[in-house]
Amino acid sequence: MIEQKVLPAVRRMKDFETLLDTDTDYLIFLETRIGLLKSMMREARKREKKVFIHADLVQGLKTDEYGMEYLGREIKPDGIISTRSGVIQQAKRYGMTSVQRLFLIDSQALSQNIKQVKRTNPDYIELLPGVLPGMIREMTEDLDIPIIAGGLIRTSEEVDGALEAGAVAVTTSRSDLWRFE
Repeated sequence: MIEQKVLPAVRRMKDFETLLDTDTDYLIFLETRIGLLKSMMREARKREKKVFIHADLVQGLKTDEYGMEYLGREIKPDGIISTRSGVIQQAKRYGMTSVQRLFLIDSQALSQNIKQVKRTNPDYIELLPGVLPGMIREMTEDLDIPIIAGGLIRTSEEVDGALEAGAVAVTTSRSDLWRFE
């Protein structure tokens, strides 16, 4: 179970380097290139960080079964984040924690997302946008899967609101919101 409340999502190498020397237990590689993954993982492991990779956003990686085999056998992150059901299933195959990313656009998308989650049974759900406490509360009540809130969270109050609504954690690329308790 993820115990850290704010999960820093890395978009830039400078942020990655800064986070290596912080008290964070977790790093999310939100955007990176396939050629940097091994060295980034090596540095993160030296500092005993747990790493989740957003597979859909790795430049140069195709998220088919071979791309997931590469991540699972060569890179070996602690977890995978994806919008794709097949990626979630492959992550489980390689013993990685799976985080199904869902976008709340409208009622039809919500219904489709719930069906998808019931099929894939991920370890976590990341709901976007994360500034909808009512939806976080509803999804927490409807599904027996921990919710991570992400997207459009811009203030400490929004972080607190998502956590109070039932999210186990919040992902953000905004360094001013990174706090590690």
